[in-house]
Amino acid sequence: MRKALRSMQKIIRSLCYFTEELDDTIPHRLSVLKAKIEKAGYQIQTERICADTKNFIGLETAYPQKNLLLSIGKCDLKYVIENKYDFFKAARTSCHIDITSGIEMTHVEFLFDIIKEAPEKLFQFAFVANNASSSPYFPSAKFAKNGFALGMQSTDLGAGCKSLQDWFANMQQVWAELIALFGDTPDFLGIDSSVAPLFSGDSSLVSHINRFYGSFEEAILSDTFLKITHFIKTKNPKPVGLCGLMFPCLEDFELAKLYEQGSFGIERNLFLSMHSGLGIDTYPIAVDEPPERVLSILKLLRGLSNKYQKPLSARFISDGKAKLGEQTNFGNQFLKDVIVGRL
Repeated sequence: MRKALRSMQKIIRSLCYFTEELDDTIPHRLSVLKAKIEKAGYQIQTERICADTKNFIGLETAYPQKNLLLSIGKCDLKYVIENKYDFFKAARTSCHIDITSGIEMTHVEFLFDIIKEAPEKLFQFAFVANNASSSPYFPSAKFAKNGFALGMQSTDLGAGCKSLQDWFANMQQVWAELIALFGDTPDFLGIDSSVAPLFSGDSSLVSHINRFYGSFEEAILSDTFLKITHFIKTKNPKPVGLCGLMFPCLEDFELAKLYEQGSFGIERNLFLSMHSGLGIDTYPIAVDEPPERVLSILKLLRGLSNKYQKPLSARFISDGKAKLGEQTNFGNQFLKDVIVGRL
């Protein structure tokens, strides 16, 4: 197993530092951490900073390095509305609005403002309910304490595996390696063991499920996803953040194909999210989708989150032009273009 693991793509999707203050030493700290991780045989996809500040432009000014992705974390609706043009200008900065205590049409109206005026910012925006702190995945990241967290692209560890158990063994060995690397480091917050798929092939969760079970369709009415989420929640030696299962509709290109085939509707997305999934992620929305429909879905998501006391989020994606039945043109390498259907 050790020999096979060394030949795999061991990918850190997010190396994220959380800070209470705009500390100018953090970029250097990230560089040191990155070098240590790469020396151990890992790839680093992104370096990120989540700061406990409410100043979109100020955050980008404090960290001008173009390679750094940024987040101000949780915001209230009033603040984001009043500062929306700063949010639109802050090209590297994410945020989210918490709807745990309530959701109104005003929230949906703001969503459609983004669709109309700056659709590219939808990639960096979400509604969340019962969110977990210190997840290195944006836009759900939220500050709780100073330190860094790691988020894997663990789908790649399934390459060549013949079963879930083989994949689980690879994940456990990687977690053990990371704990050996950082276990005694004072500012190490932990590992968010969320499964974060991307693209196709070995990086796609759907691809692995198809190989293990014959088809994604077959797996849905089984305990497959319960097994995955139980494992990533209970076997992670130093859990932090969400530690759930992501179904990013437009980032997992195989999932996007199922969406276009009508096999990944919003109802199925929410059903799978109750298997300890994390909600509606990079889900396409048409510019002429009825706002009342969006409000109804968000109320349902909030209600499920509160009933089961689990984190759920909603990140909708639009190109600002595509109507129902039309092809999107996102111009974003991380998002697969699709024909948009009704929510």
